[in-house]
This record gives sequence, structure tokens and C-alpha cells, in this order.
Amino acid sequence: MMRIRELQTGDMSQLVHLMDQLGYPTSLEKLEGRFSNIQSQPNYYTLVAELNNKVVGMVGLCHNLFYEYDSSYVRIVAFIVDINHRRKGIGERLMCEAEKWAINQGATYIMLNSGNREERKIAHKFYLNMGYKDKSTGFSKPLGK
Repeated sequence: MMRIRELQTGDMSQLVHLMDQLGYPTSLEKLEGRFSNIQSQPNYYTLVAELNNKVVGMVGLCHNLFYEYDSSYVRIVAFIVDINHRRKGIGERLMCEAEKWAINQGATYIMLNSGNREERKIAHKFYLNMGYKDKSTGFSKPLGK
């Protein structure tokens, strides 16, 4: 049985594998530190998909205010479904629950960025099928070191 629920501290060891699949290898210690910081911020929220007591997906959300409108939005900052569990409706369920949370926060938009790498093309098709529009280009620049 699959269920969507809020992240729990005990889920960290299972998330290490998912972060690796997302393209961001990390250690359990580093991930626990990151999530400790994230969970201390009231505008962040993390959901996981659990199948047979195993975490097989996650979506990380952040509620923000617009500068350009009198409303707020939620940004999906991390989204992954285990490679062995894709195309089974898990991603759709995670996205629907993320959208419900965004609506409950009073957000008027939900958005995400996704890299322009070859391995992300299937994800881009998924987002388009979920009703998201491909309407912006993102830029990034490392600071400091």
C-alpha cells in the first residue's frame, strides 16, 4: 500500500539513495544536517511517498512571497521518485499532495526548476503532462569558493 506523508527523521537513510538518483550524491550525516536546517524553517515542507514501509519518493516545498504580485507561491525545490518505482502513479500522487499543501498555504502558483540535462527530459515531459508550463529560463552562479 502506498501513502503520502510528511517526512520523519527516521526517513533520512532512505533519502540518501533518492538524492543520489536525483544527481546529488551525499552522505547520511550531510543529509541529516541539511534536513535539520530545512525543518527549522516554517516555510519549508517535505512529503515522502511510502510503499510497503519503504520511502520511494519525495517532494520538498518552499512557500514564498511574490515581489510582483499581492500573493504567494510554492516552489518545488526537490522532487524524485525511485527509478524502480516510476510510471506507477507515485509521482502524480506526490505532485497532487504538494499542490494541495500549496493551496492550503494560500499560494496562487506552484512552480519548479528542472535542469536542461538529457537525463531530465523524461521529467520535463512528466511536468508538462501534470499541467505545468515551460515558461522560464533559470540562471545560477556560485558565490564565494
